[in-house]
Amino acid sequence: MTPQAVIFDIGNVLIAWQPERYFDRLCGASRRRAMFGSVDIHAMMNRIDAGADFGAEAARMASAHPDFAPELLHFRNHWCDIAQPAIPHSVRLMTALRARGVPVYALSNFGAGNFPLSAAQFPFLRQFDRAYISGRMGLIKPDPAIYAAVEADCGLPAEALFFIDDRAENIEAAAARGWQVHLFEQPEGLARALVTKGLLTPQEAT
Repeated sequence: MTPQAVIFDIGNVLIAWQPERYFDRLCGASRRRAMFGSVDIHAMMNRIDAGADFGAEAARMASAHPDFAPELLHFRNHWCDIAQPAIPHSVRLMTALRARGVPVYALSNFGAGNFPLSAAQFPFLRQFDRAYISGRMGLIKPDPAIYAAVEADCGLPAEALFFIDDRAENIEAAAARGWQVHLFEQPEGLARALVTKGLLTPQEAT
């Protein structure tokens, strides 16, 4: 069936999320490798995405790892420098869907405290018809409960939802519930998928 709503992940779909690349530039690849080897940065972000306080968690990790305290506090103090830039073609696709009258939702592993910072930086993050932000929900992908919560809130059947995410495990969890899915790799592939689904014309998908 033609999807009745399109659901976007945010990180690495609408905005870049490459902290390793950022810290390579900030403090050098050797220092970054040492930090990421000693500190489980992704576990820290997962805790924030699951509902931990953004600033407090960064401060706690800085206290626990004093050798890397400046870099860890950098996450708190320079979030908008790290979680960027926008991915222009993806943003155009989102805008084209909304212009077509297609409901557009977000379903993102994102902290309740840092999401507003990114939404202030990128106004398109304030334009979703519904925004399901994991840190606000206390649930995190790929937990099946987060997909169930989306279904219950939006009132659409699973097969009517078209979900876009860059992580295979998140896509697989959605597909297991009957959602239509697209594993995001490049905006061009997403554009083709949206045309194939009948949601955009080729011209609208450029």
